[in-house]
Amino acid sequence: MSDPLVLGVIADTHGLVRPQVHEALKGVYLILHAGDVGGDEVLDELNLIAPVAAVAGNTDPPGHPRLAERIDRTIAGVRIHVSHGHELGVPRPDKLLAAYDADVVIYGHTHVSLVNRVAGRLLLNPGAAGPRRFDLRPSVARLTLSNGAAEVQVIEL
Repeated sequence: MSDPLVLGVIADTHGLVRPQVHEALKGVYLILHAGDVGGDEVLDELNLIAPVAAVAGNTDPPGHPRLAERIDRTIAGVRIHVSHGHELGVPRPDKLLAAYDADVVIYGHTHVSLVNRVAGRLLLNPGAAGPRRFDLRPSVARLTLSNGAAEVQVIEL
């Protein structure tokens, strides 16, 4: 039995890292950013908390050297996919689960937090952490990986 590994999950910062993000993601092993970053300053500030792996969203400049098109990694025995979601048009749960064969599928774009389990797989949108839009509360998530299983906590900011 291994110790749990906690990852921070954030999306749609659009150039803003709220001060509460530092506390919400304190102590995480890695931060996964699901796109619409809004500049290197965001990545630099998040890197003060933990190393960052980020994907490009539809508002990020194409070909940015610090933003991948997608991330596919196995961490603590859990296969994780991260993309922004806009590449599928409207990123509905059925489309995401059909497109990406991972244990955990992480996306952003909609600004709406979502945690959905389907057939042993986890679909996660941490919500938008940046400027408040659409009357939604900003949020991030903590993803805990332990013995090949994933649990998630969405944290409102």
